[in-house]
Amino acid sequence: MRTRLFSVLVVGLLLTGGCTGDDSGSEDGRVTLRFQSLAWQEESVDVNKELVKEWNARHPDVRVEYVQGSWDSVHDQLLTSFEGGEAPDIIHDASDDLADFAYGGYLADLRDLLPGRLKSDIPQRSWETATFGDGIYGVPFLQEPRVLIANASWLKESGVRVPTPEKPWSWGEFRRITGELSGGDGKYGVAWPLKDPVSATLNLSMSTGGQLFHRSADGKVRIRFDKTDEVVPRTIHDQVNTDGSASGSTLGSGGSDTLPGFFGGKYAMIPLGFSYRQQIVQQAPKGFDWQVLPAPAGADGLTQGVSPQTLSVAEDSPHKKEAVEFIDFLLRPENMVRLALGDWMLPTGTEALRDPALHTDENDWATGTALAEHLRSAPAQSVRGYPEWKDKVATPALQEYYSGAIGLDELRERLVEDGNLVLARYQR
Repeated sequence: MRTRLFSVLVVGLLLTGGCTGDDSGSEDGRVTLRFQSLAWQEESVDVNKELVKEWNARHPDVRVEYVQGSWDSVHDQLLTSFEGGEAPDIIHDASDDLADFAYGGYLADLRDLLPGRLKSDIPQRSWETATFGDGIYGVPFLQEPRVLIANASWLKESGVRVPTPEKPWSWGEFRRITGELSGGDGKYGVAWPLKDPVSATLNLSMSTGGQLFHRSADGKVRIRFDKTDEVVPRTIHDQVNTDGSASGSTLGSGGSDTLPGFFGGKYAMIPLGFSYRQQIVQQAPKGFDWQVLPAPAGADGLTQGVSPQTLSVAEDSPHKKEAVEFIDFLLRPENMVRLALGDWMLPTGTEALRDPALHTDENDWATGTALAEHLRSAPAQSVRGYPEWKDKVATPALQEYYSGAIGLDELRERLVEDGNLVLARYQR
């Protein structure tokens, strides 16, 4: 997410002072670490603050200060603070935002700092999301699959087969069923909230073998739009423009924007992140019956890309060892479960994922947890220039394709030809 320069400078000024630019200590020798958290839901903020308080009670010589950041401005705010030598010691972000910071030398390589317990508890497929070149520049700790949130009563009345993680719908079956569920009169089988169409398209396309970004032996990345990359975008396009089973009016909407229509009986299903369950629990009318279904499966099964939330350490921090010790405390299995429950997401840690609280039928935790083993590093995770390609090329091209303004051939041409011109500037 990006903001204008004015916002960047304002946020940078507000956060100036007391960060890694000073000695992060005090006259009595006590170390002070600044932990910038992007938690925003009340439950999640409370859990993070509680854990900071617990750490401080047990570690009087290493005090952690909680700093509230924002997902809306984090990239530009961090860039400003890095360049000004004022970055927080411990940085909460998402793995798909780390590449430029890692390659730019702003983040510490954690390979020699991470304790063995943490290394072994988080699976390699998750570590790959924060690995750039030979280094590890963040600890992935929370992740969420994309799922289908469905009107359970509507599905039951229709008599369609309800998918499970063991027997999901194929993309073809999903398209057919959304057609069956559409009853006209402004009622649709699915509503796609695609205000940000790129991550949804790329991550879901991994189920069909889509990769889009291909790295050659010389390390350079080029874009190809193969048959495997076509399946998901063609499905969405045809649901909107051919079948009339998806609402075209939601294509420019965020996930939250579609919930009133969902509750009002306009849409049978909405593809959303797993954490949206919290909003549904809070906002759904009394008696509204909903359920979580796995996203459709392709040639590669239920595989989908994710960009986990991460915890990194600033390269300029004078107290990297203490910062990693705090991260290790924050991500003990019992604490990782608390963070996951607070954010309504899944932990990356193997032991935390076994916790009974994440396997209940209530709010369909069990369905989401069953998808954890299928989550992989998002295709663009380590691609330099991806933010520019996404903003200037892919987002407008996909939005126009999904709305029916352009066809598949023009979509391919713009993603590939225009896209490779962008990436080439970052790979000279």
